[in-house]
Amino acid sequence: MKDFIVNPDITGAWIDGDDPGDREFIAIGSLLLESGETLEEITIAYQTWGTLNASRDNAILVNHAMTGWSDVPGWWPSMVGPGLPFDSDKYFIICPNVIGGCQGSTGPSSVAPDGTRYGSRFPSLTIRDMVEAEIAFSDAMGIKKYLLAVGPSLGGMRALEWAVQYPDRVGAICTIGSSAVATGDQIGTASIQIRAIRSDPYFFGGDYYDKDRGPIEGMGIARRIAHLTYRTEAEMDVRFGRQLQGDDTGRFAVESYLDYQAEKLAKRFDANTYIILTEAMNSHDIGRDRGGVAKALESIEIPVVVVSIDTDRLFPPRLQAEIADLAPHAQPAIVISSPFGHDGFLVEVEAVGEVIRRALSL
Repeated sequence: MKDFIVNPDITGAWIDGDDPGDREFIAIGSLLLESGETLEEITIAYQTWGTLNASRDNAILVNHAMTGWSDVPGWWPSMVGPGLPFDSDKYFIICPNVIGGCQGSTGPSSVAPDGTRYGSRFPSLTIRDMVEAEIAFSDAMGIKKYLLAVGPSLGGMRALEWAVQYPDRVGAICTIGSSAVATGDQIGTASIQIRAIRSDPYFFGGDYYDKDRGPIEGMGIARRIAHLTYRTEAEMDVRFGRQLQGDDTGRFAVESYLDYQAEKLAKRFDANTYIILTEAMNSHDIGRDRGGVAKALESIEIPVVVVSIDTDRLFPPRLQAEIADLAPHAQPAIVISSPFGHDGFLVEVEAVGEVIRRALSL
């Protein structure tokens, strides 16, 4: 394998040899994917808080969002710790980095069994593939059942799949700002983001890891588009309006803000992972091969807590209402008011925290 030196102009992925920080790693073997391909020698990076009790029945699974990772306090502040909603004095909280990810779990930037990085050879994934990997991970960790599986956005999709496919492995789920099926609007916006990355001249068909430069600009454009869907029109207008940044670039302030978001993501994310996870979200359909969405949701046998953000334009509240209306053991959808749109789940931690406490009391 050609020596690969981490370069922020190539990828923000965590690479073997980097400081692992608080990451731990576990091998889960091979996984037969829905595509028919087999992903071999899978490693899962994860982090934990609290202590698994002797009966191994106090575990909570946190399913991170698309650009999240295993360090829950790093992307979901004030949620994990002693006395916090995910109370580490009571519970064993665990968050694995999803397969296809770029922060330690096997993904496109990982070294394949043949000794070279996957790049364009990394197989496509579905939400169900991700959950199968989480099941194998849980088995490897010796956890037979979680008290709660909880996640926002992509994480909510996975939590819902747990409820449908593996109700015996989880006591309840909490899905936040998510849906039972990807909508045409979501797919359309996401497809433009993917095209921005693939159109970058430094994408090299996905095989850019041994180059001097990667598709950082393409991923930056994708992130700018995505971030507008994560926030609200009102916030952009009130916060920035038409004011100029006031520097020598001549940019509007909102342009500077989006540039900052793009640059920040480039430091910790990989363009191939962005595509893999986005396409997995586009393929999400809880009703596929199960008789449709309604039938799949009606089959759920465990408590379901559904959370909406009232200003979410990426996952509007009607999508969460569908889950709450059709899942037999779901409470009415809890609607959190926030000016921050989809990202409200990251910002309104007090309100979200109260929902988590309620879900853990079911």
